[in-house]
Amino acid sequence: MNLLRAAEFKVGLLVLGVASLIAYMSMQVSEDPSYMGRSNDAWFQIPDAAGLVKGSAIKSAGIPVGIIKDIELTEDGFARVRMTLRPNFRLFQSASAEIKSAGILGDKFVSLNPGLRTDSPLPPSGQILNIKDTGSLDSVISQVGDIAGSLKDTAKALREAVTEDGSRKHVLGRIVLNIEKVTGDLAEMTSANKEKINDIVDQVRNVTESLDELLNKDGENSVKSQVKRTMARLDSAMKNIDEISGRINRGEGTIGRLINDEDTVEELNTAIEGVNGFLDTAGKTQTGLDFHADYMGNLGVTKTSIGLRLQPGLDRFYYLGIVDDPAGVVETTDTKLTSAGTSTETNEIKTYRNKVKFNILFNKNFYDFTVKGGLIENSGGFGFDYLLYRDKLKMTVEAFEFSKLNLRAQLQYNLWKGVYFTGGVSDILNRQSKFSTYLGAGLLLTNDDLKMMLSSLPTK
Repeated sequence: MNLLRAAEFKVGLLVLGVASLIAYMSMQVSEDPSYMGRSNDAWFQIPDAAGLVKGSAIKSAGIPVGIIKDIELTEDGFARVRMTLRPNFRLFQSASAEIKSAGILGDKFVSLNPGLRTDSPLPPSGQILNIKDTGSLDSVISQVGDIAGSLKDTAKALREAVTEDGSRKHVLGRIVLNIEKVTGDLAEMTSANKEKINDIVDQVRNVTESLDELLNKDGENSVKSQVKRTMARLDSAMKNIDEISGRINRGEGTIGRLINDEDTVEELNTAIEGVNGFLDTAGKTQTGLDFHADYMGNLGVTKTSIGLRLQPGLDRFYYLGIVDDPAGVVETTDTKLTSAGTSTETNEIKTYRNKVKFNILFNKNFYDFTVKGGLIENSGGFGFDYLLYRDKLKMTVEAFEFSKLNLRAQLQYNLWKGVYFTGGVSDILNRQSKFSTYLGAGLLLTNDDLKMMLSSLPTK
């Protein structure tokens, strides 16, 4: 007997083929990626898994990417949903799961967002932490119930506000009551002043008729004519402005060259910068007013002077002064005396006369050392200053009137806030017959001191 031709073999072969075909079709129709071998697993937790069914599809952007493998209850009362996903569907740390409704009957499915690709990948069987539940019909019904309750409360408040015996505790009720009072007051006021209101209406009508007559009146001096003449002047002025602006744009005239010529603009900017620099320097100049008097011990006179100190910078300053010198001019008279007709004696008599002198000096500072030169008491001269003892003590040597050299040495001690004492020797070589030691005192007021003094003066 041939086994291949037996009926039993043929029936068995047919059954095996049909079973294989059914298994293959089941695998093709099924959305479970685990049937095909490798798969990617993940899970998330939600408070309520109602509507989710084991084996239902997991979608991303509306395309199936896996199924719900299992739904289990955790110890803390949450529903843990385990998913099996396609191996080529990658999830990242920012992935999110959203519960959506497939229809009005409440069927649900899970929609996955894989997250940002710049984030680190979600590990195998990892937990998705970002969960949204927007497809719950229960939540929609609950929201509708809340809205209906709010509408019910609103309708109740409205009914209480508008009824005659309703409550006035609501804002709407108080508004309605106030409107009722206002309308009542208006009705009462209009009834009591009906004739006055009619008079006001008549006056308004008369005013409007007068305005209409004034505006529509024809004539040379009418409003119409004046408006037309004004508009004509405005039109002419606009034409002139347009012509002027055109000339300026074309670079014609002084203003046109100023605006359009880059060289002119640059020169103007340079001049403005120079003026600004000059004004800025003048604003920063320190000013001082100096007054002092010295008693000349050998001559028995007092020499006074007043000066103005201008300091545009820390390294230099200018000094302008006037000196009242009682011994400014020395006159010598010789008298001969003869005794016993044999011997002759000569007496020298010196006479001192007052003279006003001027000082104009430029001073250059080198740290604690200062060099100065210019006009010293009406003659050319120069000098040196040296500061000691934290700028409180100043040593000065000056030389002037070189035809009869006058050397002067001085010490100045700054006592307190511009008050100082002086002492020294004048005409050390006695070439001008004015040798004398002297002591004196003085006061130096800066521009800050002057401002304070002027601000303290009474204004009335």
